Amino acid sequence: MQPIKHIFFDLDHTIWDFDRNAQETLQELYHAYQLKELGLSSVELFIHTYTQNNHQLWAQYHLGKITKQALREQRFKKTFLDLGLKPELIPTDFEEDYVNISPTKKNLFESAEKVLDYLSKRYQLHIISNGFKEATLTKMQVSNLNPYFKNVVISEEVGVNKPDKAIFEHALSVAKANKPESVMIGDSLEADIYGAQNFGMKAIFFNPLKVQKPNDVEFQINHLEELLKHF
Repeated sequence: MQPIKHIFFDLDHTIWDFDRNAQETLQELYHAYQLKELGLSSVELFIHTYTQNNHQLWAQYHLGKITKQALREQRFKKTFLDLGLKPELIPTDFEEDYVNISPTKKNLFESAEKVLDYLSKRYQLHIISNGFKEATLTKMQVSNLNPYFKNVVISEEVGVNKPDKAIFEHALSVAKANKPESVMIGDSLEADIYGAQNFGMKAIFFNPLKVQKPNDVEFQINHLEELLKHF
């Protein structure tokens, strides 16, 4: 990994524990909206169904197949319908409440702060996120992540999503970095790893779920603390 000078991180699912924070938020909203009384008897099934739908929609959003508005309109509507709720019973403010509450959650992946503290003293750290601007900035602030990072590049501001080469080009330009001295770390094979590799950057696959690593992905870690061995 030498001579690396710039490390670019994804935020959601890599540093900020999206699924854990979403689960906490959904448990709160499940009770606040009394979804059990509407016929959704299992909070676990509700969260599982939402997580599947949300991941599928985000994958489409990464590739530019759907808009931000479509993602937000569909993820809970589809979840409620999949679980048998009648359309007229779907809570109209559920999405808005979720969007307001979830980014204020502070769960990070284990050892994130330790690793970022170590790396930030030795390298220039940056974020490249496909998340939405307002939510991303809230997560960074509430979770006290801003001191570690020189730049936060958000796809909604740039106008293109990872894996588009343009967002990596923009991020390197903002950081005043070049490809040989840069590396991308993220959980998404499509958006982070192949996006960076196709652009000509090194990439490290963050793989906490230990899924099968493709042969064309050279580097992977299962835990953030493994980065301390590489840098």
